[in-house]
Amino acid sequence: MKIIYNDGHVAECPEDQELEVLRHSAAHIMAQAVKRLYPDAHFAYGPATEKGFHYDIDLGDVKLTDEDLPAIQAEMQKIVKENLPFKVYPLPRDEAVQLMKDRGEIYKVEHIADLPDDAVITFYQQGDYIDMCVGPHLTYTKALKAFKLTALSGAYWKNDNNNKMLTRLNGVAFRSQDELKEYERMMEEAEKRDHRRIGKEMNLFMLREEGPGFPFFLPKGMVIKNELINYWRDIHYAADYVEISTPLIMNRHLWETSGHWDHYKDNMYATKIDDEDYCIKPMNCPGGVLVYASQPHSYRELPMRVGEIGLVHRHELKGTLHGLFRVRCFNQDDAHIFMTREQIPDEIAGVVHLINQVYSKFGFEYYVELSTRPENSMGSDEDWEDATNGLKTALEKLEMPYIINEGDGAFYGPKIDFHLRDCLGRTWQCGTIQLDFQMPLNFNLEYTAEDGSKKRPIMIHRVCFGSIERFIGILTEHFAGKFPTWLSPVQVKVLPVSDKSLDYATEIYKKLKDKKIRVELDNRNEKIGYKIRYARQVDRVPYMLIIGEKEIAEGTVAVRDRATDETTSMSLDELISKLEKEITERL
Repeated sequence: MKIIYNDGHVAECPEDQELEVLRHSAAHIMAQAVKRLYPDAHFAYGPATEKGFHYDIDLGDVKLTDEDLPAIQAEMQKIVKENLPFKVYPLPRDEAVQLMKDRGEIYKVEHIADLPDDAVITFYQQGDYIDMCVGPHLTYTKALKAFKLTALSGAYWKNDNNNKMLTRLNGVAFRSQDELKEYERMMEEAEKRDHRRIGKEMNLFMLREEGPGFPFFLPKGMVIKNELINYWRDIHYAADYVEISTPLIMNRHLWETSGHWDHYKDNMYATKIDDEDYCIKPMNCPGGVLVYASQPHSYRELPMRVGEIGLVHRHELKGTLHGLFRVRCFNQDDAHIFMTREQIPDEIAGVVHLINQVYSKFGFEYYVELSTRPENSMGSDEDWEDATNGLKTALEKLEMPYIINEGDGAFYGPKIDFHLRDCLGRTWQCGTIQLDFQMPLNFNLEYTAEDGSKKRPIMIHRVCFGSIERFIGILTEHFAGKFPTWLSPVQVKVLPVSDKSLDYATEIYKKLKDKKIRVELDNRNEKIGYKIRYARQVDRVPYMLIIGEKEIAEGTVAVRDRATDETTSMSLDELISKLEKEITERL
């Protein structure tokens, strides 16, 4: 595949850049199609993304709907068939501004004003469409062979909610039709696994207009949540963590000291108490810092590993809310480690081991990113360099491959992010390790060193699940609601064939419940086939006990396994032994 760079030279596209170039070119072709259909449209940003491409467009009073997408896609197909060449040329800044003004591209004019004075401004043109862009692009439109428009959404210009809301038109592009068909197959499977649909079917959680972004967990959802928390507590106890709980609401001065007020206040909820400003916590860390600062510490106590499953609130825009994946309140499985500089590599290694233990439990693979200093940060260059090198050293000592993600660190320090892959190959950023030199400085934290001097500890912020609510959403889709036995809201369902077997079925139900096995008895006046289908397809229960006259006569249970769909006869004691092993060992 040949591409044209912004200096005009044409070359074969490196294999690892093919998708990005295809998708970026698709965004331009889509913009041209929109301009043909809606001549008054003005364009903002149109990048390639990890999953496809999009363009943010000002359509004036025109409101696009999903029904408009086929017409835009058909126009794109026409442009592809026209086989228009992509041409590139640079312009001086004043000529670039005038060109965009003449074409009514007000957002491009503003974008030029944001560019450095020495920036080279290049334009790509295919047919009658001209776009400001650094490229590279395809050489001809016909090289775009497989694409599809997928969705409409909204986006503020420059991601600032004080600016105008634009229409974001989303699409995907691939090297071939076969790749596109595979993507469509995966999307169909993802739709079947949508945690919002499964959560409703299984009565796990609900979302209400009375609290947008504030999920309600129902009894069966609470089982999953509590089991995850119990697991979290067990592995943290084994790793020598202690657990604390800090207040939900604290004075604004705390958040000013921590730096959150200056860097995060737009995402924080505030209130007044006794005529003073208070904030509902968006993070657990300042509370953890106050716990450390509440008494003096010796080097002998370090490292201190302090965990907290804290409810945090963050203001997310209503249009971005999405099931359990993007909410306004969630439980974060935080831990903060206070340590000496010398302990950094070992403590990071310990956290990596713990996160790996968690992800392996659920069958997730993952990759790691190292995110470096962002523009809007606090602290000295020296501290940032030391912190970043500390994370690099730890990763290299672990022989763990990682990708550098420039400028995406937290405002107080660099971080290691864990991106897990689910069974559909989708990636989710969950676990994180953040190295922080700043908060101990802001709060004047100290410990007494071996020589009696006062020294400042270093702080690690880290999570395994991330948001427990979001992790439940990920698990729901990963397992398609078929949770492992230890995590299943209902582990066994007892299904009497008829009223004749109800007494024996009830006896079995009571014995299982006495063993603290999560069991339900389906005594509805329905045929056994219906009960089995409902237990397997709706409740997604790991084990169904079919109880008929044969089981009564033999004093056994007929166990249908969800995983194999096979039925095996066994004694109740055998079943209990099997279940207890799966529950105790979290299988």
